[in-house]
Amino acid sequence: MKFYESQGAPNPRRVKIFLAEKGIDVPSVDVSLAKGENRSDEYTARNPFGQVPLLELDDGTCIAESVAICRYFEETHPEPPLFGTDAADRALVEMWNRRAEHALFLNYAYFFQNTHHFFKGRMPQVPEYGEVAKNRLPKVWEILDRELAESEFLAGDRYTIADITAQCGFDFFGR
Repeated sequence: MKFYESQGAPNPRRVKIFLAEKGIDVPSVDVSLAKGENRSDEYTARNPFGQVPLLELDDGTCIAESVAICRYFEETHPEPPLFGTDAADRALVEMWNRRAEHALFLNYAYFFQNTHHFFKGRMPQVPEYGEVAKNRLPKVWEILDRELAESEFLAGDRYTIADITAQCGFDFFGR
């Protein structure tokens, strides 16, 4: 098994934190985004979208997308449960993870992708859209602050994938 990541990128970091919480060690391969290694024929043969992270199983199966990789490890190593413990708890964890991902993480990403020099020439940038995404964030912070004033964690009484997603968003993009 190999875990393809890129040092400093937020989505591979999400998986690394998840693995650490589970106590799982997986050999990793660094993929340089700056050098375009994620766009090489060798890499896109594993993941045609050219994104990190990517988990390659021993049988050659490749799983991309951070939450899909985390779900694989949740199924193969159920303790501690980071996706919930019963139907209602799993639904709440999923709800808060989606909120953290869509409202927080993606708005940060859209701002970053559309305004940062790293993406110039790598993808079409629309700086105005980056500013729109950035301007959505204060409302998101307000909602998360309100929730976290009532509980240490987003989705109940313990650390979950929802907290990992929010943590990676805040850590990578700042506040």
